[in-house]
Amino acid sequence: MARALLAWLGALILRGLGATWRIERDGADPFAPGAPRPVIFAAWHRDIWMALYLLRGRGLAISVSLSRDGDRVEALLRRMGFAQSPRGSSSRGAAALLREMIRTLRRGRDAGILPDGPLGPAGVAQPGAVALARISGAPLVPVAMAAAPCWRFSSWDRGILPKPFARVRLRFGEPLRVPPDCGPADLEAARRTLESRLHQLCGELCGELDRAQR
Repeated sequence: MARALLAWLGALILRGLGATWRIERDGADPFAPGAPRPVIFAAWHRDIWMALYLLRGRGLAISVSLSRDGDRVEALLRRMGFAQSPRGSSSRGAAALLREMIRTLRRGRDAGILPDGPLGPAGVAQPGAVALARISGAPLVPVAMAAAPCWRFSSWDRGILPKPFARVRLRFGEPLRVPPDCGPADLEAARRTLESRLHQLCGELCGELDRAQR
């Protein structure tokens, strides 16, 4: 009961706050009519609060950890219009999580993954995202977000929450496809490519916001 109440309150606050943001989106829109489906979206863990608002209501299935914090995030995700979350982490239930994510994609539903979660290191992509892309055949789309002004939390991921009336930018990167027959060296190269693209996109957005504020 308390969890449901907190999720309702959190969604109410986030929707109210997000309604004040000045949002700009660019990059090829993966939600456009006729765009390939399904898609795996990958964003850094620090951007989860922006993603909850910017990607709301589209029925994405976002992987969530098995922790108590994960329970609260899952409840909030459902309030924001996301699908039921596959649950697991790199240390607990990883194989079951991968299987559930594959089933989700094969049903035609888009999925989302935080490649440096749930415990970091921040900004370091773990191999799960590219493994999921290899097995499922779905394209992996890097998603970058930036905001100014914003609050930064003291958590391990240095999470970002835009302040009221902040300028918020979202950019979809070039899809990354991981061939089903690639070996360990190719998987590692794909992991590094995903990590590099996310850092590049985030750096571009932050630089553009900095220049716009001068």
